Amino acid sequence: MTEPARPDDADRVPLEPPSAADSLSAALGDAARRAGLDPSKHTSTGAAVWAAMGGWRGILESVLPSLAFVVLFTVTSDPETHQGNLPLSLGVSVGLALVFTIARLVAKSPPSAAIGGLLATVAAAVLTLFTGRGQDNFVFGFFTNGAYGAAFLVSVLVGWPLIGLIAGYLLGEGTAWRTDKRKRRVYSLLSLGWAALFAARLIVQLPLYFAGDVTALGTLKIVMGLPLFAPMVAVTWLAVRALSPKRES
Repeated sequence: MTEPARPDDADRVPLEPPSAADSLSAALGDAARRAGLDPSKHTSTGAAVWAAMGGWRGILESVLPSLAFVVLFTVTSDPETHQGNLPLSLGVSVGLALVFTIARLVAKSPPSAAIGGLLATVAAAVLTLFTGRGQDNFVFGFFTNGAYGAAFLVSVLVGWPLIGLIAGYLLGEGTAWRTDKRKRRVYSLLSLGWAALFAARLIVQLPLYFAGDVTALGTLKIVMGLPLFAPMVAVTWLAVRALSPKRES
């Protein structure tokens, strides 16, 4: 005997799977929120930038391994070959990344950033030891900057700027911002700004890589890292927050 249909069966609407844009927006938004970049929260610009950099620990994790490599490579460099002691320079660099990872595990803090940095440092060290060229320690950074820069640029060209996807998720408006010309323009300009930052790193650093100038390359990598990242985060955060809906006190 067939079971009679319940009165509300006809009124039920099947749930549609999230679109690719919504899924990407959620993933990027979650990452930004974990980094402390949530314009819906009442935090200062300085606090947002500081959170994005990971505080003192994040700064040290980002700078010290590269700085140690550059300093040791330069100090031990042979005047004739212009090549420093790679095993020593790379060993200290990898050792520092390992210490930071262990420190996060001991403190039971999220170790993903430190582990990612450790894996990247180890991979770069293996490549450098294989080729015997100090400048190859920075190769993976070129690919990373190229990938990020291309992603931001393409997102603008197809009309879905990444900053808009992130902001839409954090502000709870999904992809509705695309109907607002002002928001689309601001998000597109911000995304182009990020694409320009990654492109600038490649434009400045690649010639030094091909010239084999490890000291200058490593120094500029550090200078064009957090010192440029922090202002871009501040500008982006301020612009997105200015476009967020006003909340009642």
